Amino acid sequence: MTNHDGAAAVRPLTLAWVSRHLEAGERVVGTEVLHGGITAEMRRLTIRTRDGGTRALVLRSIVDPFYAGHAEDSMGREPGALTLLEGTDVPAPRLIAVDPIAANCEYPSLLMTHLPGRTVLDDEGVETRVFLLARQLVAIHALRPTERPREYVTLTTAATVVVPQGADAAAWAAAIDVIRRPAPSYEGRFLHRDFQPGNVLFDVPPPKSGGTARITGVVDWAATSWGPADLDVAHCSTNLALLHGPAWGLRFAEAYEEAGGVLATAPDERLYWQVRDGLACSEEVHLVSRPWREAGRTELTRRAVEERLDAYVTGLMDLLG
Repeated sequence: MTNHDGAAAVRPLTLAWVSRHLEAGERVVGTEVLHGGITAEMRRLTIRTRDGGTRALVLRSIVDPFYAGHAEDSMGREPGALTLLEGTDVPAPRLIAVDPIAANCEYPSLLMTHLPGRTVLDDEGVETRVFLLARQLVAIHALRPTERPREYVTLTTAATVVVPQGADAAAWAAAIDVIRRPAPSYEGRFLHRDFQPGNVLFDVPPPKSGGTARITGVVDWAATSWGPADLDVAHCSTNLALLHGPAWGLRFAEAYEEAGGVLATAPDERLYWQVRDGLACSEEVHLVSRPWREAGRTELTRRAVEERLDAYVTGLMDLLG
């Protein structure tokens, strides 16, 4: 087997498990680490086919003990989501196999098809991508599964929020008061629950080619839930604010509505969901920003991202509070 990266080698038990789920005469001939994941190791596997050609699969393995302890739940739900998405217009991977309790692998693992495209985290072209993201999220929310996924879960409370150093204390105090209120009523939708630029693949043509960017895939369906469309929109808004600047976070909800999506009507209800996600991000800024730096956005230090989060939360309170 040829490794494109010394850290890319698939562990023996996992390799044997993968091999059992290949077509007759196929074998793994190469592996490559895919960067950007927060909770799991991701690898692209090159498969030599029986006719001498190649195809690619993706292997996700949860090696961190904390996340591995929850893998039976998350990996137990993702196969259902991927099965549901087959035959829809939403470009998602196709499930090959899953071992959520590491019965056959060294760690909980999921094997799926590889989608074309790449994640795009640069500021250049963000205006076009924001609209594409909004349109794709509207399509996801339009799905009506025969069996609903579990109700959404939020873990952040007023007591767990981490106020960034030097933040606007008054704005953050007011924002924290917002999430002390009961959650607004809502019309349920099928949610991705981690829809953000790091989980969307694009085909971006070269400059001056005359082509237009398009979405080629949406990945990481482990947190699929049932809940308000506002929650998915808020999550993508927060990520856009930290990755590209607060103005893009504030812009995304507008883009979602322009694409045909429907959000809460009352400003205080919109504020609840937007603020809740922004405050939730305060607890894991270091986790959110790390893959961006690994992908080349080295200027997005933890401090820089905290400053953007402060500006975004303050902007929300000024706009909707």
